[in-house]
Amino acid sequence: MAVIIDPQGAGISGNMILGGLIDLGLNKEDLKSFIENITQNFGGVQVKIEKVNKHGIEAIHVDITPKTEEKKVSYSKFLEKIDEMEEKYDDLTYIDVFERAKNVFERIAIAESTVHGIAIEDIHFHEVGTADAVADIFGALYGFYELSLNKEKIIGLPISLGGGRIKTQHGILPVPAPATLEILNNFNNQQNNNNKNNNKNNNKNNNVKSIGGPVNQELTTPTGVALYLELCDEFKEFQPMMTPNKIAYGAGTMDLDFPNVLRIIQGNSPIDIEKIQVIETNIDHLSGETIGYLFNRLNKAGARDVFITPVIMKKNRPGNVLTVIAKSSNVDNIISVIFKETGTLGIRISPHTHRAIAKREFIEITIDFNKYLNNFTNTSNSNDNNNDNTKETLDNNENNSNKTIRFKIGYVDNKIVSKKPEYEDIKKIAEEFNLPLIEVNQIAEKEFEKFQELNS
Repeated sequence: MAVIIDPQGAGISGNMILGGLIDLGLNKEDLKSFIENITQNFGGVQVKIEKVNKHGIEAIHVDITPKTEEKKVSYSKFLEKIDEMEEKYDDLTYIDVFERAKNVFERIAIAESTVHGIAIEDIHFHEVGTADAVADIFGALYGFYELSLNKEKIIGLPISLGGGRIKTQHGILPVPAPATLEILNNFNNQQNNNNKNNNKNNNKNNNVKSIGGPVNQELTTPTGVALYLELCDEFKEFQPMMTPNKIAYGAGTMDLDFPNVLRIIQGNSPIDIEKIQVIETNIDHLSGETIGYLFNRLNKAGARDVFITPVIMKKNRPGNVLTVIAKSSNVDNIISVIFKETGTLGIRISPHTHRAIAKREFIEITIDFNKYLNNFTNTSNSNDNNNDNTKETLDNNENNSNKTIRFKIGYVDNKIVSKKPEYEDIKKIAEEFNLPLIEVNQIAEKEFEKFQELNS
């Protein structure tokens, strides 16, 4: 499954995300109750949810109205209030909601700090620290987990930012607002630095693309873009190959001369997506025997894959990058093994990485090697010792020439993209009949083609 957040048409804001999640299937009464409870420390809000038509597109509009007048609050004081709320929601189901909500507010606070040129602890939230912003951010994350979207791959398409000028607490500012641009800039810089530190080429899919217009209005808010960056796993210019199952629309407040809606598309991808974590560390002091032992320990600890990449390290010293691919549930065990076995002082972790997985199955094919053994002995040099051994083996196995080979088959969009005989089966047959491994492999591939023709 995959979900696409599409802000190309009219940008993105907190209430547009809320409306889209309701249209996707989130229970609106549960969401309303959660938002009203979660904002009590900030004066509370009134929530109104209704269906609207935005220039021909039916969508869900969520109106959040604070019950009290806006008050400035320092970032540190704001976090204290969040912590107070978290104590009331001690259920395990809310741990990720609170953790990721803090991530969103931190993005905003860092951007505000950069724009205003003051320390983050001196930042005072007003436009993004009031009850309605708390409602948007916590409500969106609550809905995200209620719909189990955290188990799916979330793809973000380019963002329409709007244009012109808007009136803010700081006076008249250009659109996009400075905080909105800074949030995008900080994120893209961080992604580029991560790629550089991990010795990877710049991955354009890690960067967020945006465009101004198409109207002189603010289409994307700091809250909206901060949520977008927190929710999305990957960013693409176009919709990837998928089969849409459901299309949802969250409405913005303004009435424009085009549909002011955020589109969310949920569908099936022809390729399964598995969330994994990539763990890396540099090593330059371990022997080959120690590295071999480390591989075994990591595999037993739950690693899905382990490999070594030769690199040139500091001061032009040769070394290796140890890379481990693992599921989140095994990360702690794997990190413990790496620290203990290598003595490294630092480990890099890339969370929420995705691995595309083709659909796989095993097929067993029984092959009569008798004719192939005869052909092999006839075409080989008669003086060759291996040929003599093969003849002897053929005589000994005259009644046991039928061998079963397992094939691992990979499918994408119901088409075979990979067909490989299992190495252990090939190896066993090669040793039994004194044949070269490559010869047995060719026989297996030839027989699989016959099998395909008969079953097509």
